[in-house]
Amino acid sequence: MGLGEGIWFTSGGGSLRTEGVFVSLQEPSLYTVKAILILDNDGDRLFAKYYDDTYPSVKEQKAFEKNIFNKTHRTDSEIALLEGLTVVYKSSIDLYFYVIGSSYENELMLMAVLNCLFDSLSQMLRKNVEKRALLENMEGLFLAVDEIVDGGVILESDPQQVVHRVALRGEDVPLTEQTVSQVLQSAKEQIKWSLLR
Repeated sequence: MGLGEGIWFTSGGGSLRTEGVFVSLQEPSLYTVKAILILDNDGDRLFAKYYDDTYPSVKEQKAFEKNIFNKTHRTDSEIALLEGLTVVYKSSIDLYFYVIGSSYENELMLMAVLNCLFDSLSQMLRKNVEKRALLENMEGLFLAVDEIVDGGVILESDPQQVVHRVALRGEDVPLTEQTVSQVLQSAKEQIKWSLLR
């Protein structure tokens, strides 16, 4: 093999040539998670967050969710390849948790997200991870998912940190849930402090 005949890369990481065989290389990306789903024991959606447009319409998303549920709800494995996607999943009583990535995604990274989500919810729900408790604490679920993944990028995989951050954000009572007297008192305090400056 002469100089220049072996392995070469094109600019941008597009392809690799070794002895006349071209192999496509995937560019590294932080966008590892395509979706996070929680389905009940009938396969109905309780929570779904899609981070790309693989399934742009709700109809396509629901069909995909039914397909995933039908393929996974009777098996004991934790990883599946379905429709060109890597799916890691876990079940608890009457809930099925799914984290979905592309077919070339590292299953261990996706499993870290899944375990972080499940363990965070387990702590927040006091080890009572079931449908009724989850529905009563949907705000905590939304906050936890937002702390773990943002736009498909994994931000956190430590459940202790997620629970801590959710607790901090939960202490900020939204304006819509405050009483009129609380709003007036808060406004008085802000005016007082602005005048004292």
